[in-house]
Amino acid sequence: MYLPYIRGRQYELLALRELVTNDLLGDYVIPIIEPVKLSPTLIKTISEYIRVEHQVAVIRNPIVGSFKKDINEAKNDSKEGVYKKEFQKLYDDNIVIKSIILQKNARSLLNYWDDNGVLKKDLLVINTDRDFLDLFEQEFSNENPCYALIPDESAFRRRIKRNRVILDDKFEKQSRNADYQDIEDEFFSDDHLYFKDDGLKGFADYSVVGNDYQEGGFAPYAVAIHIVYFAKDNSLRIKHFVSDSNEDISNPAKKFYEAVSKLNNWYQSDPFPPTLGLTTLLLHYNNQTYPGLGSVKKLSIMHHLELMGKYLSEGK
Repeated sequence: MYLPYIRGRQYELLALRELVTNDLLGDYVIPIIEPVKLSPTLIKTISEYIRVEHQVAVIRNPIVGSFKKDINEAKNDSKEGVYKKEFQKLYDDNIVIKSIILQKNARSLLNYWDDNGVLKKDLLVINTDRDFLDLFEQEFSNENPCYALIPDESAFRRRIKRNRVILDDKFEKQSRNADYQDIEDEFFSDDHLYFKDDGLKGFADYSVVGNDYQEGGFAPYAVAIHIVYFAKDNSLRIKHFVSDSNEDISNPAKKFYEAVSKLNNWYQSDPFPPTLGLTTLLLHYNNQTYPGLGSVKKLSIMHHLELMGKYLSEGK
């Protein structure tokens, strides 16, 4: 099972929604959403997964963003109050895997779920802080969560033995997009090849975005498109296609066309069965259209998740 960990910003959520609407995730991909904002996009995304009956994990105590504040401060007679009510209704659905990050507020949430009939065996638990290993052992001594996401470290492997999923940041983020010009092609992951041999229930990563979280965006000097692909040994590698006119922030459409032209040349030289995300990027090249940087990220995520879904489905 592949569990991509996605921070719930607008374009990330749109990527998840478009994939599930078009039935492109397969049976072995369960996205994990860490909400960053109480938004209509979040509501619509969760609703779509429920509509098509594809499981999705949603973290109820996120660390990043304003989601917790949005929920706590939402007034009943406001639009935020409507979103809150709808979110709470959706969250009760069995398609949504109740998910929790072990941190200071975790025990009270676990107690709340206990009091409301949520079984521990149905939870997804993320434990990346060894200070909360004791809490994990106390809370799950008699019943294991369905998924326990941990870092690839011996301290966690020794103490969490059941239903383990390794959560690892595979994306080697550079400080500037232009810096990817010096890399172009690099190893991404081989977890999909070995997770079963390692006694794991699945594997997880932060897709082509990485674990680093920033509240706001900014106009970049360079545009970079990140595309994963399978090497001959079935390991996953990543290509970085970077614009050339990177002296200032002007004309992002031109920068995008420079980057997507390189993507097109690479793909035409050694094509493989395309994904919806990749096809859409190449369509922008052919039509010389610019979708905006948010959509470029969305399409790169879509490509990665669909590619993994196809691989896991074909391997069964």
